This record gives sequence, C-alpha cells and structure tokens, in this order.
Amino acid sequence: MSYLFPNYQRKAIELLKGAGNTLTDKEGKNYLDFTSGIGVMNLGYNDPELNQALSDQANLIWHTPNLYENHLQEITAKKLANGKEYISYFCNSGAEANEAAIKLARKATGKSKIITFTNSFHGRTYGAMSATGQASIHTGFTPLVPDFIYVPFNQLTPLESAIDHQTAAVMLELIQGEGGVLPADLIWIQSVQALCQEYGALLIIDEIQTGIGRTGTFYAYEQYQIEPDIFTLAKGLGNGIPVGAMVGKTELASFFGPGSHGSTFGGNKLAMSVASKVIDRINQPDFLEEVQAKGEALLIGLNEIAKNNLLIEAVRGKGLMLGLVFSDQEVLKQAMEQLEAEGLLTLKAGQTVLRLLPPLTITYEEINQALLIVEKVIDNLTAQKKDKN
Repeated sequence: MSYLFPNYQRKAIELLKGAGNTLTDKEGKNYLDFTSGIGVMNLGYNDPELNQALSDQANLIWHTPNLYENHLQEITAKKLANGKEYISYFCNSGAEANEAAIKLARKATGKSKIITFTNSFHGRTYGAMSATGQASIHTGFTPLVPDFIYVPFNQLTPLESAIDHQTAAVMLELIQGEGGVLPADLIWIQSVQALCQEYGALLIIDEIQTGIGRTGTFYAYEQYQIEPDIFTLAKGLGNGIPVGAMVGKTELASFFGPGSHGSTFGGNKLAMSVASKVIDRINQPDFLEEVQAKGEALLIGLNEIAKNNLLIEAVRGKGLMLGLVFSDQEVLKQAMEQLEAEGLLTLKAGQTVLRLLPPLTITYEEINQALLIVEKVIDNLTAQKKDKN
C-alpha cells in the first residue's frame, strides 16, 4: 500500500539525481530533460553557483518571520522591478501568488468581478482554481469563489460583451501552458489592456510559466508592449526552491497594508538567496538572446519534422516554451511513452499537445539530440499508423 493520497498520476520511474540538463533514475537510466520540472529548472540541475548560494545562506539562518526586516527580499524585489515602478509580495508558489493577485485586485478596485479565459490555468487553491477556465479542474469542488467569468481566449468580442464598470480585473496567461501552449495574439493583448483602462479594471498577467526568461525575454509581457498592473511569478524564479511572487504597480501599495495578507514562509531567506542569484544569471541580454536563438533552432527543427506529417497538426509557442499539436489523444500518449523509452522526458498540455520546456541552459547539441529522438518516434508512429491502415 501507499501512504500517499492518489491525487497524482505518477510514472513508474523515480528520478534520483540531475546534472546540467540530464536526469538519472534509480535504475541508472539517463534522460534528457525537456520538462524542467514543469518549467521550474531554468538553469538546470546541480548548478554550482546556486548550490553555493543556498549553502552559504543555510549556514547563516534558514528562516525569520516577516515580523522583521529582510534585506534579501528588498534586493530580490528590486531586481524583479527591472527598472520600473513595481513592488513585490513574496510567497511560496504560483497558486499563492495568484491568490494574492485576486485579493489585491478586489481590494484595490472595490469590485469583485474578474474575467479569465477558457482553457486557462491559474492553480488549484480555491481562488486560483475559480480563476481557472477548465471545468474538469472544478469538478467535485463547487461552489467556487463567486464572480469569475470565463470568455474565449484570443477573441475580442466576447470580452467586450463581458467587461463593464463592475469588473475588478482581467486575468490571463500570455501563453496558455496547461491549456495547450497557445500564445496570445499581440493585437488582442493590446486591446485587452485598452479595455481594462477604459473600464477601470486591473490587468493581471500570470507569468508563472512564461516568466524568468522562458520565452526569450525576462518577462513575456515585454514582447507585447504592455505593462500589467499586476503580474505573478513562481516556477523558474527559484530553480527548484519553492518561491512565488506577486508584483504590482507601486500605486497599489496602500491596499496591501499591515494585516491585509501574509505568509509564514513567504520570502524566507533560503528562497530569496537562490531567487536573487537566478535573476542575476537569467536577466542578462546575452543570456536572453541565446534563449531566443535556441528556441528558434528547436522551432525550426520541429517544423521540419512536422512538415507533411499527418500525425502533427501544428507547432506553436515562444522561446523555449513550445508545443507539438498531435492529431489525437492516443497518438500523443504513444509519443510520450516512446520518447520516455528513448530517454527524452516531455509533458502533456491540453488534450493533444506535447509540451517542450527544456532548461534555458540546454545546449545546441542537446537540442539536436532531442530532435533526433522526436523524429525517430514520429517516424515509428507514422509507420505503425500505415501498417494499421
């Protein structure tokens, strides 16, 4: 028997160690990691500089409550502001960051209605789950937090019909990750921001998966020429150390005064020591340009594999957040199983999308290695399909 709740559908492998962009299971088999622990390990595994930062802090003090000043929070928050008028609240996860964003938006506007989008994913706590536009995630947990409205992604008319002067916020991902690696349209996003400004609603961008360099800019919103009122971070911010952040414009400060919100472990010194170092490493022009170039190389390779292949309907995404859209769920399942057997770990997104989230430190050699594995598996599946027909 297991002493764990069965709320995870676990694969029959246990990963015991990692180095660079490679993982090793308990049987000694190596895998090239194109999951980054679901977008977390942006700098790969067993990084000496991050290990040292964590060790140095661990030898000083692990935890102090937020009853006292914390200079590491101040340092990290300044880096997250990235030269703009933003301030941060630190927590432990993406769901917590989104909960904070929801609370802040309602308190700052005095309104409760929040518009989100179908197939979005914002977390599994009650507020974040209620913001998530997927009925399958709501099943069994109703009633949800009230006043969340879901409209179609990348469509302006339904949003124009839903938004009004009672709307506190519009909340969205710039690439729907769990929903299928679906990027937002540039003109649509800019129209969303304009509508928010017209109706006095806050624009909340969930950057939990897209932030910290994943798409080739430090924040994905930079590619859309917008400035959100609030954005949320987690995953890659700590490179495996649990940490999240809600970042908001400075004029929102008064709405989160003492006693309004908090977290016992949020912004603890272990997490801050690592997050600060992660930002230093990733938020560099040369590093981010390299992410864009690697993403382009992977995209070109995937498009070449997909060309004239009936099993693949599309390739989409930005930077090193890419999706391969398969023709049906069963083909996707078979592809993931065969890729794993060949030593390449991947993720599912939506019902038919193979999600590829390699560490940002992935090398061109490893990209080519992954492409060869993907091509081999697609060729095998294509041959099997022809044999059945």
